[in-house]
Amino acid sequence: MRKIWRLISIFFIMFRHGLDDMAVSYLFSQGAASFYRGLFFWRGLSRPAAERFRSALEELGPIFIKLGQVLSTRRDLLPEDFADELAKLQDQVAPFDTNLAAEQITRSLGSSPETLFASFDMEPVASASIAQVHFAELKDGRRAAVKILRPDILRRIERDIELMYAFAALGERYWQDGRRLRLTEVVHEFDISLHNETDLLYEAANYSQLRRNFSGSDKLVVPEIYWEYCSSEVLTMERMEGIPISHIDALKEAGFDLTQLSYNGVDIFLTQVFDHAFFHADMHPGNILISTMPETRGKFIALDLGIVGMLDDFDREYLSKNFIAFFRRDYHLVAQTHIECGWAPPETRAVELEAAIRTCCEPVFDRPLKDFSFGLVLMRLFQTSRRFNIEIQPQLILLQKTMLNIEGLGRQLNPDLDLWQTAKPFLENWMRRQPDIRKLIQRIKMESISYSRILPRLPLLIQQFLEKNAAKGGQADHQASPREDAAERQNRHPSSPHRFSWLAIGIGIGAVLTYLARLHGFLG
Repeated sequence: MRKIWRLISIFFIMFRHGLDDMAVSYLFSQGAASFYRGLFFWRGLSRPAAERFRSALEELGPIFIKLGQVLSTRRDLLPEDFADELAKLQDQVAPFDTNLAAEQITRSLGSSPETLFASFDMEPVASASIAQVHFAELKDGRRAAVKILRPDILRRIERDIELMYAFAALGERYWQDGRRLRLTEVVHEFDISLHNETDLLYEAANYSQLRRNFSGSDKLVVPEIYWEYCSSEVLTMERMEGIPISHIDALKEAGFDLTQLSYNGVDIFLTQVFDHAFFHADMHPGNILISTMPETRGKFIALDLGIVGMLDDFDREYLSKNFIAFFRRDYHLVAQTHIECGWAPPETRAVELEAAIRTCCEPVFDRPLKDFSFGLVLMRLFQTSRRFNIEIQPQLILLQKTMLNIEGLGRQLNPDLDLWQTAKPFLENWMRRQPDIRKLIQRIKMESISYSRILPRLPLLIQQFLEKNAAKGGQADHQASPREDAAERQNRHPSSPHRFSWLAIGIGIGAVLTYLARLHGFLG
């Protein structure tokens, strides 16, 4: 009943703001739309449609605001007035009462703002779907920005997440593509990211990690976290000064090279994904500034790290292979990679999948961003995945969303940016750096403690392993036909004890050599 009531309230809010009127105007003729509008003349929809759409998303809550933030970066898909209104959702959501903000600080940190800070500005400087930000000054003179969680935000998020789980379950049960798209897993990933975003200690840890990853970078600066003024509901960090990346005219007046900024933005994104496997997954324009501070002028400033993405080695290898194959237009390798990874069914014919991928991607090569939509390419690839029953990987949904944000930023900074050619040298260099002997030695060094525990038991383990496989081989031979000769049995049982014995001995020798090398200080 709670879900049904929430669904009714969603439709009521949409109706009150006239979103049904927009849908009817889009789907039906002008006459039918006028007749429908006349039935509900008493609503008095005098405000512009774009403003009503933005207000409806605000009233619907944080999840819908997130949707509006993503849409705001896609000016190629929206009318100009809608894009301008939705851009306000990035940092101009209606703030909550400042007295509640002060109470939140007192409850979370144990003292009032007047006691904790030398000064605290009660007027928020930015307000978003999850929290709002106030400027302050610490007692040692450092300037700070204090982020305060919205009261009761977790309950509102969980209410809509429950509804999304219900729709996902229905979709997987009754929609043909629902199970292939793994809707419940996608909602689960979104659920985790939203709950992480409502824990400001989690966000503070993300700031620290990203700041450490880009220590000494000439392209990105990350605020320092003041941990003694942080809790799950309050985050205090270094105050940064910069121009929002969406304010193109202001960036030009300040003398910034927009073309170089676009290249730097792509490089920062690829470095996060492939070098660090840890990336800012909410890169809408409200969260990215260009620094105007003398010591960091021209660098990107990363803000609002409540949502981050992390990739494992398998995901990175998959992505790098696919990107390189795309850049080289080796569509057969792309198709083969999907099949080898198990994302496409094993019976899939690589040549057919190759032809479908070529049809999606070939039209966009050697063209600047202004002449094609990467989002449209993704949509076509999803259509192809449906045709070949390819499973959508939930862990890559955040990456796909971030790539759309990057495209939106690139369109604003440099419409002539060739995304493919900009990314290709980085990825080729990354692939060349992977078989690095220093990384191998470092990995062995990290594992050497485990080797030292295993080494004394290694002879016994090898003996047990060989006896076990010998017993299996004997049973298989006993069950075989008497007319089979030894060669046939060997071919029928490739997992013979002889093959495994050499493997086990090789592993044992490697472990012994590694342990001896550590004893002699080679790795220490």
